[in-house]
Amino acid sequence: MPKMKTVSSAKKRFKVKKNGSIKRGSAFRSHILTKKDQKRKLGLRAPQTIDKADVKSVKAMLGK
Repeated sequence: MPKMKTVSSAKKRFKVKKNGSIKRGSAFRSHILTKKDQKRKLGLRAPQTIDKADVKSVKAMLGK
């Protein structure tokens, strides 16, 4: 059988951690930052994890 191909957009956006959870970046932090207060921007800087409902589909996209 041929190998499973990973989805290129997914491999750029997600990283699998050692414990199996999947790390993602925050949305809403690329532009129009002047109207967002510092506290909000600081929170968006922190790494986020994928919701439990999405783990199966993201792992399939990553070929895991």
